[in-house]
Amino acid sequence: MRNYDLALIGFGGVSRALAEIISNDAARLTAQLGFTLRVVAITDLAFGSLVQPGGIDLEHVLALPRGSDFGGLPGGSAEPNNREVIQGCTADIVVEATFTNPSDGEPAASHVRWALESGKHVTTTNKGPVALHAASLGALAATRGLAFEFEGSVLSGTPILRFAQQMLPALTVTSVEGILNGTSNYVLGRREAGVSLEAAIAEAQQLGYAEADPTADIEGSDVRLKVAILAQQVLGVDVPTTEIVTEGISGITDADIVEAAAQGLRWKLVGSATRTAEGGVEARVRPVALSAEHPLAGITGPTNAVTFTTDLLGQVTVAGPGAGRVETAYALISDLVAIDRAASQRVAPEDELVGLFGATL
Repeated sequence: MRNYDLALIGFGGVSRALAEIISNDAARLTAQLGFTLRVVAITDLAFGSLVQPGGIDLEHVLALPRGSDFGGLPGGSAEPNNREVIQGCTADIVVEATFTNPSDGEPAASHVRWALESGKHVTTTNKGPVALHAASLGALAATRGLAFEFEGSVLSGTPILRFAQQMLPALTVTSVEGILNGTSNYVLGRREAGVSLEAAIAEAQQLGYAEADPTADIEGSDVRLKVAILAQQVLGVDVPTTEIVTEGISGITDADIVEAAAQGLRWKLVGSATRTAEGGVEARVRPVALSAEHPLAGITGPTNAVTFTTDLLGQVTVAGPGAGRVETAYALISDLVAIDRAASQRVAPEDELVGLFGATL
């Protein structure tokens, strides 16, 4: 039975959900996946760092109250020491789920790089390292014969990237467009119900859909990073985020909502990437009033969806959860499965088909 030791970089909602699944459902996971998982290192800004090569008692650390730290535990420290832990621990796979600056992808990009340089596979839920540094990080992974996986970076637990890679063979995708942010979609739905922008955002925050600072969701910068990822991973063209024209939903007025409804239209924040005749990609983020016939018009609440326009099948739409701690933890598990498949095939690095700059499929 294969075993993979994990290092969790960041111990917030997503990593904690993964730890809970590993701790509470280990027997089922092992039976279904064919391998076992053990956490040997954790780092977190609040808790510090904990390294135990024999395996961490997840039930114990999950029960630690906020405000405490790992300092009193064997192998523990009140300081996170991310680089030291990533490079020095015995983990096979680094699970990266920290905060990312959308302008440079840090500190997550460095976490990924340190892990690959030290011979460890990586799975991350962060958009920044992929949108801004996928080429260099993917090349580093490939030369080291390692996996760099990031399924959760676009639609959380909904496997949109692997769907495009595995389920659309022999097709040319000419464009991809989607509702890529559940917060903005929820807010727009509430606006249609007559709720003000400010009240709708407050509701979204209370429900856990929106952050304390909702700017990235409302003004489109979150979607911009996801569009960059879709362009590079689905259309095969790198589009700098600075070249993606971005407009959020804060400028939509009550009158705009009423007028659209009168015409049978629904406002959606749409991120899109379309091939041009010259071989490039035109990418943008903007609110669009969609007709009822459009495949994205009926996507409501915090749900996300992506429509692929293809040469042979026409439009293919995939919808599913675009947020949630457990849903995103599932994306990490799917990445772990991809890493295991790549490792078990034992293909030489130079001959690998490194899907999504990671898994051999």
